[in-house]
Amino acid sequence: MLKQVEIFTDGSCLGNPGPGGYGAILRYRQHEKTFSAGYYMTTNNRMELMAAIVALEGLKEHCEVVLSTDSQYVRQGITQWIHNWKKRGWKTADKKPVKNVDLWKRLDAALSHHQIRWEWVKGHAGHPENERCDELARAAAMSPGQDDTGYSAES
Repeated sequence: MLKQVEIFTDGSCLGNPGPGGYGAILRYRQHEKTFSAGYYMTTNNRMELMAAIVALEGLKEHCEVVLSTDSQYVRQGITQWIHNWKKRGWKTADKKPVKNVDLWKRLDAALSHHQIRWEWVKGHAGHPENERCDELARAAAMSPGQDDTGYSAES
C-alpha cells in the first residue's frame, strides 16, 4: 500500500517579473517538512511550478499524493494542457513555444513516480496550509538567494 502524503504549495513574486519565492509543505501522518527558496528575477507562475516540483522531488518513494495549490495555471496545465503540449512538441495550440517548458518537463518527470490528485484551493481565503505556504513564499521572495536559470524576459 502506498504512503498517503499531502502537499500544499504557493508561489509569490514581487513585481512579476521580479524577486520571487516558493513555499511548500509536505505532510505524512503527523510529520511535516517545509520547503522554500527565493530567486532574484522570476515570475509568479514559475514560483508556483517550483513549489510543486520541489515538494514532489522531496518524496523518497512512490506515494499517493493529494497536492493542493491555489494556482489554476499549475493545476490546469498539468491535468489538461500538458497532454497536447507534449503531442505538439511542447507547442501551444497556436504553435508558440510553451512558456516555462523547463519547469513543466521537470514537473512531469516528478509526477511519474506517484499517484496524484490535484486540488485547487482559493488563495488568501483562510486555508491554513495555503496561508503558511504564502508566508514561506513571500519571506523567500523578500530575501532572494539564487538565480532562476530558466527565467528569461520572454517566459
